[in-house]
Amino acid sequence: MADHLEASVTLPSDPASVSAARTYVVTTLAEWGLPPDTEAADTIRLIVSELTTNAVQHTLGQSPTFTVDIELDRDEHLRIGVTDSHPRFPKRLPAAVQQDNGRGLVIIRWLTAECGGKLRVRPTREGGKTVSIELPWTVPAARVPAVGQQEP
Repeated sequence: MADHLEASVTLPSDPASVSAARTYVVTTLAEWGLPPDTEAADTIRLIVSELTTNAVQHTLGQSPTFTVDIELDRDEHLRIGVTDSHPRFPKRLPAAVQQDNGRGLVIIRWLTAECGGKLRVRPTREGGKTVSIELPWTVPAARVPAVGQQEP
């Protein structure tokens, strides 16, 4: 594989774009060798869902689009970043037990740490921000169906 791979997509800040972003990332990573039916792909799918949902919900209409960047360096480090043009950085909110939202960043941080990675938030030159995760790149074997079962 190449020393450095990159892919990027810019989507409208619309709830339907969350699904499109997940599909784009999982499809790209499958092309780079990560089978979509693995626990690692499921974890990345959830992280991308949370990152992009935050970009849609918390920019308050001030960011008409968001961009998802994916980078793979030397088959060792995977970075996924979501950039929007809203200047406010995400804040960790106190999440009440009954609360339906406010836990996205906590979920992202926990999943990223569980995988041995890091979460970063940086300002962009244009006045927005990029929320990104960096994970060690390990390509697990695809799930093998049990004897007598067919793959879906």
